[in-house]
Amino acid sequence: MALEKPYYCHPHALVETTDIGEGTRVWAFVHILPGATIGKYGNICDHCFIEGKVHIGDNVTLKCGVYLWDGITLENNVFVGPNVVFTNDLRPRSKNASYQLQTTLIREGASLGANSTILAGITVGRYAMTGIGAVVTRDVPDYALVYGNPARQHGWVDEQGEKLTAVEPGKWISLDGKRHYQETENGLLLQQ
Repeated sequence: MALEKPYYCHPHALVETTDIGEGTRVWAFVHILPGATIGKYGNICDHCFIEGKVHIGDNVTLKCGVYLWDGITLENNVFVGPNVVFTNDLRPRSKNASYQLQTTLIREGASLGANSTILAGITVGRYAMTGIGAVVTRDVPDYALVYGNPARQHGWVDEQGEKLTAVEPGKWISLDGKRHYQETENGLLLQQ
């Protein structure tokens, strides 16, 4: 008698890893290679591909058409919009066995808008947000809102993705007035 998996797997998905957390949902036409690690309560939508050296945290959402290549890490609570494009090689050539694998880190709570392109080797900071179609070619600070081609910063957002308001130089406040943030060299820091 086969044991029931602690996660949902659509019958038309091909899941070759054994490291998927409880409550995660894997939908149709997803292919996950051996070695990939996927946390709890995630949602991997149709037509996604995940290579074996990918690490995905808890509560991560991958919308349709996302391909995650070796070297990519998505921390907890990351949202990846439909058809976001990742790369892992800065100088790709066909059949190049000696390519230099670049690692890409998407930090906790970050959201990547639909059709964003993420250059290999960068970090998108905690709770940062990329706009639809953004071409992200450099690191994104914590809580930053970036969009455009190339993506440039156009403000700051809070944990819910709402734009923040400046109260004085280097200090920001949430729309509801309950959370205060201080600029640092790495982006914003929530004040306790």
